[in-house]
Amino acid sequence: MIGWTFKRKAMAAKLLLTAATLFGGAQAQAANDYPVVLVHGFLGFGPTELQGTGFSYWGGFNDIAAHLRSGKRQVFATGVGPVSSNWDRAVELYYQIKGGCADYGAKHTAAYAAYGAIQKPAGKCWAADPNNNPHNYPLALYPAWDASHPIHLIAHSQGGQTVRTLIQLLENGSPNGNEGGGELYAGGKVGWVKSATTLATPHNGTTLRDVIVDFVPKVSELAGSIVQIAGLGGSSNPIYKFRLEQFGLAQGPAESFDDFLERIKGAPFWSLSNHDAAQWELGPDGARELNAWVKTSPNVYYYSIGTKATEQGGLCCNGTDRVIAPIQSGSYQYARDDMIIFMKNTAGEWVVPSILQRGMGSYTQSAAGRVAIDSSWFANDGVVNTVSMKAPAGQPVRNYDGTSVRGKWNYLGYYDGFDHFDVIGWLQPASAINPVFDKVAGIIYGL
Repeated sequence: MIGWTFKRKAMAAKLLLTAATLFGGAQAQAANDYPVVLVHGFLGFGPTELQGTGFSYWGGFNDIAAHLRSGKRQVFATGVGPVSSNWDRAVELYYQIKGGCADYGAKHTAAYAAYGAIQKPAGKCWAADPNNNPHNYPLALYPAWDASHPIHLIAHSQGGQTVRTLIQLLENGSPNGNEGGGELYAGGKVGWVKSATTLATPHNGTTLRDVIVDFVPKVSELAGSIVQIAGLGGSSNPIYKFRLEQFGLAQGPAESFDDFLERIKGAPFWSLSNHDAAQWELGPDGARELNAWVKTSPNVYYYSIGTKATEQGGLCCNGTDRVIAPIQSGSYQYARDDMIIFMKNTAGEWVVPSILQRGMGSYTQSAAGRVAIDSSWFANDGVVNTVSMKAPAGQPVRNYDGTSVRGKWNYLGYYDGFDHFDVIGWLQPASAINPVFDKVAGIIYGL
């Protein structure tokens, strides 16, 4: 995280004010104490990674999971494939919670065999019984999980797509038919999830995917560069995991992250034609394909929260970074000055530096057969378009009014001025971020 600058304004006050505006009123009395499971987004990491740095995905230098555990509640942070498809991530999430060895499905795996897919990679297991664990696998988080012992899911960014996919598979099984007997694909697991809350999730994709693919088409090199910039990998800090064993891309025990990345960057998995990967489903076209079969369950309470860290262009005084965007148009959106630095260069009108490569703040697309992108997509949080965070297109949604409706997306509003990581507390004091999650907890524990 070295080199990141702290916010120059009173973020704590802003976060508290926005949380109060979004949720309003007193928290509901606790009606349940079901466990909460936290699911990270694209290029995210689990609680066993970055140990020794003091930095966690959920809270940055704070610990949101620990805060939510107050009152002896069960809260689990998970670690799933940071660049994997939502199918693969949902599979890993299921077995990580329930226990067992990951089974990615016979038909699903066969469809992506050309990219190296493996149905049951060796050793990708979690032990449900600590007293019967001869291979010393990591312990499953909540083996009791079933309809009588449901959970709440809270997810950030791509994690929101992942938990939706998990719920779909739990209740309805595989859309492909028989996947070879894996228990997840049988369906019928209704009531296992009480609620699903998504934070800054690209339900309908993000134009950042298309902007970056146009500008830097080598996705493997892009992923590696982001990981290095964020300080998550490197030969001196080899504690970041791609978790791609299901494609035969496992890092050796003595292999540095740099050497690992160099070895795997030419693998078929990274091809843009591989739709069993995050890079596809994070784009608008891939998200539309995902949404065609992943539906909103009538049995689950859904909540969504948005974020926005760009401003409409102006001659001056709009809080944007004038160094990278000195000349602005009122038709487009530009990165706020307090956005995390590595997201600024693609958030505004242009990719900086580039020669006339449009950024998220002005990117449009109208090619036949693709998702149409117009000016409603310009506002963004540096990673995801704000319009995409509300709900999957065509699925039931309502504005939250203090009451919750099952089977619909209860939209809680958006945080104006927050970039993609403000909402999970990166570079924020605990006094700023904890009340935001207290408000979410008040809603879901009151169901």
